Amino acid sequence: MRHLSLIDQEIIHLANSPGFSRWLEQVTATGGCARPVHLTGHTTTVDAATGEILHHYDTRDEPGEHLLVRCRNRRRTICPSCSRLHAGDTYHLVRAGLTGDKTIPATVTTHPRLFVTLTAPGFGSVHRATTDGVRCCPRRGARDCEHGRPLGCPRTHRPDDAAVGQPLCPDCYDYTGHVLWHTHAGELWSRFTRTLRRHLATTAGIPQNRLPDHARLSFAKVAEYQRRAAVHVHAVVRFDGPAGPGTPPPGWVTTALLADAVRTAASRVAVRTPYSPALGEHTLRWGAQLDVRPLDTGDLADDAVAAYIAKYVTKSTTETTTGTSHPIRTFDDIAATPATPHVRALMHTCWRLGGLPEFRPLRLRAWTHALGYRGHILTKSRAYSTTYRALREVRAQYRGAPALSEQNRTFSRSVWRYVGAGHGPGAGLIAEALAHELLLNQITAQEALRGSGSPS
Repeated sequence: MRHLSLIDQEIIHLANSPGFSRWLEQVTATGGCARPVHLTGHTTTVDAATGEILHHYDTRDEPGEHLLVRCRNRRRTICPSCSRLHAGDTYHLVRAGLTGDKTIPATVTTHPRLFVTLTAPGFGSVHRATTDGVRCCPRRGARDCEHGRPLGCPRTHRPDDAAVGQPLCPDCYDYTGHVLWHTHAGELWSRFTRTLRRHLATTAGIPQNRLPDHARLSFAKVAEYQRRAAVHVHAVVRFDGPAGPGTPPPGWVTTALLADAVRTAASRVAVRTPYSPALGEHTLRWGAQLDVRPLDTGDLADDAVAAYIAKYVTKSTTETTTGTSHPIRTFDDIAATPATPHVRALMHTCWRLGGLPEFRPLRLRAWTHALGYRGHILTKSRAYSTTYRALREVRAQYRGAPALSEQNRTFSRSVWRYVGAGHGPGAGLIAEALAHELLLNQITAQEALRGSGSPS
């Protein structure tokens, strides 16, 4: 008879414990979350008028005296279940601003709308994936770089080739410029939107501070790491009337005018870094590769754009650059990170620049794991569409939470304390299997809805 492994023993012990059924209910309620948060405490719901206790819940009645709640991590490499939920919310958030839904009127489909991709500039030649037998980097002459390395690559690389995204010569690569561009990418976007508004106002002959009286810019954008470990931005840009998506924009705001304004703004924006006695001053700009696609021609479906952005919001540096999703605490942690030499060089640069007095306000060491990028993966303007919070509240009410009118007549007294996160190895296997089963059920239900002709 073979000896049971520790995981087998944990599963058997868990399955035979008195509270297993209730524990399974909790895991199901979290959607099979891979790293659920463990809470202990209680909550009491009281009628605001009479003071009568309507409901009391205490975790002392739960298995292990803990309540499991979702970790809500957007990264699918950490929690596939929560990342799928986050991707679904992102899809509806972006789609609502494109087609109208969730308090956004359907008339937004008649407003000028663009799908824009802004890229980082080049910091040095890198290997690239090729198709149809095209060589990676054809050499221009026989000259090598100053470090004795070839300036070209005659090979053809598949997309999954480990060389893709790696510099031809690491010593020639501008790692300092790469990191500083990442840490100022948020400021570049902010200046881009301001320049876009100014250009539109100037084109229409309107004082810049009076543009909100005529039209309003709305957007939703997502940041994605390329294989060269540089961030680029996908954005939906929409122009509304002065009161937001519920009002039509003025007739002079056309899709062609908006596209021209986007190209002009992207080419003009620049950010200067703080002066450094060791490095001087860098001027940062958007890359030359700019893609502007109108969304009123039918060439690009609104649902496809929303799905495209939702796909990238759950990605992390580990999927495209083989880095880490966890903060780097010490310089020695970089060497232990399972990353490519290129990514580790970017991390070393973050750590080195973060130690310089002039760059300490940028908190580069705290963002070493993100290669200096400090922004959120997805951001949007306030009037673009709904919010993640509103979507979660609707889902909670659908699952049986009190309606808003009922909540206004009651109040709750709650005491909660964090006591841990995650599962043991055996419990984790059960949660993973349950998450897979729930996903299959969801896919089956969606296919049945599509087969019946009902909207999914």
